[in-house]
Amino acid sequence: MGCSWRKTSSFFLVFVPIYLHGASSQEAAPVGPRKPFFERLRRLEEQFRRFQEVTWTHLQSIASNYNVSYNVDVRFRSLAEESQAVAQAVNRSQASVQGELAQLKAWVRKMQRRGRKVDTRLRALDLTLGERSQQRARERKAHKAQRDALQDSLACLEGLIHSQGARLAALEGRLPVAHPGTAALGPALVPTPTQPEELSPTSLKLQRDRQELRAASEHGGPPQDSSAPLQGRREPPASGSHRVLSGTAPKDPRQQAWSPQEPGEICGVGPTLVFPNASTKNVVFLSPGFVTALRALSFCSWVRMASGRLGTLLSYATEDNDNKLVLHGRDSLLPGSIHFVIGDPAFRELPLQLLLDGQWHHICVIWTSTQGRYWLHVDRRLVATGSRFREGYEIPPGGSLVLGQEQDSVGGGFDSSEAFVGSMSGLAIWDRALVPGEVANLAIGKEFPTGAILTLAIAALAGGFVQRANCTCLERCP
Repeated sequence: MGCSWRKTSSFFLVFVPIYLHGASSQEAAPVGPRKPFFERLRRLEEQFRRFQEVTWTHLQSIASNYNVSYNVDVRFRSLAEESQAVAQAVNRSQASVQGELAQLKAWVRKMQRRGRKVDTRLRALDLTLGERSQQRARERKAHKAQRDALQDSLACLEGLIHSQGARLAALEGRLPVAHPGTAALGPALVPTPTQPEELSPTSLKLQRDRQELRAASEHGGPPQDSSAPLQGRREPPASGSHRVLSGTAPKDPRQQAWSPQEPGEICGVGPTLVFPNASTKNVVFLSPGFVTALRALSFCSWVRMASGRLGTLLSYATEDNDNKLVLHGRDSLLPGSIHFVIGDPAFRELPLQLLLDGQWHHICVIWTSTQGRYWLHVDRRLVATGSRFREGYEIPPGGSLVLGQEQDSVGGGFDSSEAFVGSMSGLAIWDRALVPGEVANLAIGKEFPTGAILTLAIAALAGGFVQRANCTCLERCP
């Protein structure tokens, strides 16, 4: 369009000088032929005006077309900008949708894992309830058999008592006739006739004593010991003998000697970690975690619970399983119990009701892959043990090991309902199974077993409200 405007302007500039040159040459000509010249000039002027009008019209159309094309270009640029903005908005919305989908997938995976945990625990509960119901049925059958046997024995004893009572009554009736001198003993020694069915073991004993007194009065000597010839006679208990009341056996003195000491007597246990509330920010990382695979494990620590529930003491997560090693009490079926998880969904439920009294207690959880044996020691006492738990299993290295929170992902996914509230002190982990003597020495602060792979010395606080304290003795710890 700009090219046509330049062509028209150049044509106009060339045509005007030619016209002016022709007019000047005609003026210099003779006067005679001026009239035809003026007519030609007038015609030329008319033609020029028409040409000027046409040129002007053409120029106007060119200008209008140029304005239209410019407006089209502006419109195209605005449309391009708008399309670019729409594309950016679509990209942003697509990114947000993808993020929400990723969160939804993570939530679905988490719910699936929890669903598998719940299914496993329900199956374990169903199995446990089935075993208990079978055991109770066997116990009921045994109790019924014992009750029937006791009823038969009581019926036989009642028959014997009645027959013996009848014989004694007949003997007492013949005594006044055979020994008239017995009336001098007084009315207290004269037997009172009784019916056989009214006799009891106490009345039988009194009747035997009366017979002994009568025999002594006849022979003029002291009464003889009749415990040997009289059946059913029991000697009184000697001084210092023990009685078992309501089926309760006396306590083993060795167990009494193994009662836990007072917390103030345990000193030098190392640093103490205080978890004041159930915030998800209260977490402690033990880094580095397990650097080698574990086929045996001993976890020992002094613990004091500040709430009425057991939270998560320890959580070890890897990329393929966020519950490789867990000690937590949220999902336990029994109050005061804790789940000992190795390679989810396998777990064992351990009783820790003693920890709910708000006092310091020493716990040791020990496991070995050999035959899948495990032990739980509380205050030096063995309170739980078992076998065939993850037999031949190996805990892999390279995971995330935290205290006080349960991981649903590596290093995260915490839940306040699973948080630990309380204090830990003297925590240590070994890659071997401690023997009972080592557990006892550790619990009384006598000797620290060798070979610990992790202690609170490498604990890294990750913020929150967790406090680290160095106490000389446990009674002075917060």
